[in-house]
Amino acid sequence: MEIKVRLATEQDAGALARLNQDFNGGDRRCAAEITDSMRNSDELIAVAEMGGQVVGFGCAQSFKSFCYQELQGEITELYIEPSARRKGAAASILSCLEEHLASRGVAEIKVLTGMDNETAIKTYERCNYEKDDELLLKKRLT
Repeated sequence: MEIKVRLATEQDAGALARLNQDFNGGDRRCAAEITDSMRNSDELIAVAEMGGQVVGFGCAQSFKSFCYQELQGEITELYIEPSARRKGAAASILSCLEEHLASRGVAEIKVLTGMDNETAIKTYERCNYEKDDELLLKKRLT
């Protein structure tokens, strides 16, 4: 079955809620919250469809910082449901997000993923992402 990738629309909110819960766990976000987020942010969300069903998504951000001359880009999420993996969906979503980030003026994109997530790392490397020596530290405030 052919994979089709496109930017998400508000009609995808229900599928995004389901996939996000599969990916991140916890309570399912309601479609209205996702639609509101889509309307009120500059986040790029790409979806992969197979057989008319949304089977994966990826998210990206672009932002300006006084620290850097160029606009910064980051892939923040990438998830493909198990039944649709190894069919090119992840690479196609990355390509879609890269194209849209480039059209915004982004020249370099960062990706954060788990150090032991070998499957994701291999996917990113096949798409020409390179490992670097940065370390992510985080702190929960609430």
